[in-house]
Amino acid sequence: MELRRVVRGSPDWERIETVVRELAERYDRESVHVRFLDADNWLSTPLVLDGEYFVKLVTEQNSLVHALFTATRNLGAFSSGTEGFFGHYGTPYQMAEHELEATERLREVGVNAPEPIEALEVEGMGVLVMEYIPAFDTLDELDEARERELAPDVFAALRRMHDHGLAHGDLRAENVLVVDGEIYVIDATNVREDESGGATMAAARSYDLACALAALEPLIGAKAAVGAALEHYDESELLAAREFLDFVSVRPDHTFAATALKGEIETRAGEAERGR
Repeated sequence: MELRRVVRGSPDWERIETVVRELAERYDRESVHVRFLDADNWLSTPLVLDGEYFVKLVTEQNSLVHALFTATRNLGAFSSGTEGFFGHYGTPYQMAEHELEATERLREVGVNAPEPIEALEVEGMGVLVMEYIPAFDTLDELDEARERELAPDVFAALRRMHDHGLAHGDLRAENVLVVDGEIYVIDATNVREDESGGATMAAARSYDLACALAALEPLIGAKAAVGAALEHYDESELLAAREFLDFVSVRPDHTFAATALKGEIETRAGEAERGR
């Protein structure tokens, strides 16, 4: 248990108190209520301040773990025949600042996301402050009928990102919230775009699409997941995403039937080709 705590980089209580005092002063609060969230998170310590602010504390150890994750994912991208497209910001503050900027950009292009408030540095830690959404379900907490109904909305949000030159980089069911019947996207990670905006970004989009398919297949099945994707992507785009499914399948946070998804993509692509 102690090893897990060290690897996860959780700050000690004294450092947390320093952050809380800083935020209380910034937001003109004489006292604040802090509630820690029961989250299996290796890259930050999440908490809620006064039931109003969602706060992530990013330590030096969190930054190191993110760098290791990034290197491993880029190796996986190489194995899929493309240049690595995941990026790492060097300091905890830069990690918090990037997520703030990424969330701002999502909202600018019309993708639902919590309102970003600020990023700051306190005692060497990155501190990200965002709107706290108290009532939501993650996509995988819904019943299957509702998951099928919302699946096209997931791909619609992804399509909007991609059409504006953005990529999420870590799309999982846990990162898709359902708030008052609408899809919200959280935890956008850094995806490095090459100077030409060409092959690297195309690969990042294909990886995003593969992750979305992998997240939905266990919930609604391969046929329904591919059908929902085809409402916003064409068969050639799904074939490109197919090349990343083996890479996604080795991630411990994705468990899905890769063979079934590949087969369904190939079937739909073949049907489209015969129909031309």
